[in-house]
Amino acid sequence: MATPKTKTERRAQRVRRSIKAAANGRPRLSVFRSSKNIYAQIIDDAKGLTLASASTLEKDLREQVKTGGNAEAAVVIGKLIAERAAAAGIKDVVFDRGSYIYHGRVKALADAAREGGLNF
Repeated sequence: MATPKTKTERRAQRVRRSIKAAANGRPRLSVFRSSKNIYAQIIDDAKGLTLASASTLEKDLREQVKTGGNAEAAVVIGKLIAERAAAAGIKDVVFDRGSYIYHGRVKALADAAREGGLNF
């Protein structure tokens, strides 16, 4: 018997389904945030590959940011994922906020990625 899905899982699937419909072959910038860290990945859903990733758990970033659970760390991750995307030749993506509202750390990461050169 299948287990019932939580509200957050259903919300994330609903957002992802609408994003994939509007993607037109563009990779997806997926964001995950925990209470202590924030993670970003650029995923090619057609091939099932992660093209670029960044998180506050990386060693060189631990020295730059005091904590990974605030908006300042999200800005650093947004800029870093934009740099890594440019190095991989990615310019246009669709933004997957998951089950999170577009506010706070998620918005800070998105704005920094836009400033870094990603279009979405």
